[in-house]
Amino acid sequence: MFFNPSTILTVLSVFAAVPAFAESPTYRSSLPSVRRSLASKLERRAEKVQRQNNAQSSLTLESSQIAKGLANNGQQGGGDPGQVPSLTSTNNFFFAQSINFCLTQNVPLTNGQQVKGGSCNGVPMGRIIASTKMPSAKFVSPKNGDTIQANTAFTIKMAISNMVTGNFVNPNTNYYSAPQQVDGSGTVIGHSHVTVELLSSLDQTTVTNPQKFAFFKGLNNAAQGGVLTADVTAGLPAGAYRMCSINSAANHRT
Repeated sequence: MFFNPSTILTVLSVFAAVPAFAESPTYRSSLPSVRRSLASKLERRAEKVQRQNNAQSSLTLESSQIAKGLANNGQQGGGDPGQVPSLTSTNNFFFAQSINFCLTQNVPLTNGQQVKGGSCNGVPMGRIIASTKMPSAKFVSPKNGDTIQANTAFTIKMAISNMVTGNFVNPNTNYYSAPQQVDGSGTVIGHSHVTVELLSSLDQTTVTNPQKFAFFKGLNNAAQGGVLTADVTAGLPAGAYRMCSINSAANHRT
């Protein structure tokens, strides 16, 4: 039989191409697998981001956030004399011990209000600052031992450090209603207060009545040059007094 050389070459070319066609489906069939693997990774990553985003509204506890040290009552190996065992939890006091803790207290929920008869608050205390970030305050004026004119206006000045001052939420609706927060440097976001109490004498040693004060003011504005001020516009009657500061987070946690 006569074969046209061009026909033979064509046939050989076809057969030579077959292995390439045989490999091609193998290559193509692995592509969906790669895509599925990548899609799976992206889905897991998206789920993780979603969990993080939803954590503030979730009613479940992320396992990575369980503080295992809370299972220790502090008495292993013996504690210092006078110590009492701490309450313990293996779930951050999250469920019956925390969410429902206030059920056992027989007092109203704090619910963002100052309940003078006592209340129970289930909101976490929040960020605990580093020891190097502890707020510090010192009265600049009047100085310790100063004498000022009675019933005459004067200004209390107090130097303060390690606090992002001027952050004061509504004390009637948001009292203790959110955790303590810090700025990017780890400094407490909050404000200060000043109280003035009347003493029987400068050398008084008996405790004072914390519900009775001659002057009180929340220092809601930001410190100027590291100093907070409070104007005592009516002055104070003649007597011996002591001044105190109360430094707190934005939601009034002290």
